[in-house]
Amino acid sequence: MALTNHTPEQTVQHLFDQIAPQYDQMNSVISLGTHRLWRQHVMTAMAVRPGDFALDLCCGTGDWTLALAHAVGPAGRVVGLDFSPVMIREAQRKVHAADLTGRITLRQGDAMHLPYPDNSFNVVTIGFGLRNVPDANQVLREMARVVKPGGQVVCLETSQPTNPLVHAGWQVYFGHVVPLMGSLVAHHYQAYNYLQRSTHQFVSAGELAEMFTAAGLTRVHYHLFNLGAAAVHFGYKPY
Repeated sequence: MALTNHTPEQTVQHLFDQIAPQYDQMNSVISLGTHRLWRQHVMTAMAVRPGDFALDLCCGTGDWTLALAHAVGPAGRVVGLDFSPVMIREAQRKVHAADLTGRITLRQGDAMHLPYPDNSFNVVTIGFGLRNVPDANQVLREMARVVKPGGQVVCLETSQPTNPLVHAGWQVYFGHVVPLMGSLVAHHYQAYNYLQRSTHQFVSAGELAEMFTAAGLTRVHYHLFNLGAAAVHFGYKPY
């Protein structure tokens, strides 16, 4: 995957373009299918209402975008934004299959610089994308900017287990097993080796909660999954 004369952002975009066709399959393999349960739990806990206007950042192949579209109903609208055009193409295929083209808009864009005015959305989400952006604090500030007062910002992301034994097993799994599975299943060892590094280098759940607060969000709280291997964070924009 070696690229020359490319910025780090362009290199990561190329990586996601490469793995997009196998992305859903690999998510299921890596999480042993539990990522779907995590998302269901998050949707149950969220304050999404019929008629809401939602933004799903780093939407990938669109699974969370679709879940949001079902939650907002026919009167609501959802925007799915991702920097990978191949991911957007995969998501568009799902949107057409679900007959939700009238409810969902997909666009390529930069989560660091959202092309929307202040106070535009009732809900803003990001799933498994915050660890791959150049500046997670900047993305959180952008999410806080475009959500309406009283609106909700939600992040579902890998995290750092706090139990030493669990953390040791987690390091072996993501450090060695995940890249190997990426090579065998998706034929992209380097891509999944990058993804395991971004997982290891990302902040803990407690640190991410502090970042939510620093972005101007209130009532920040989080829930851990799989003994801390993943976490969902919630925050609200004050009135």
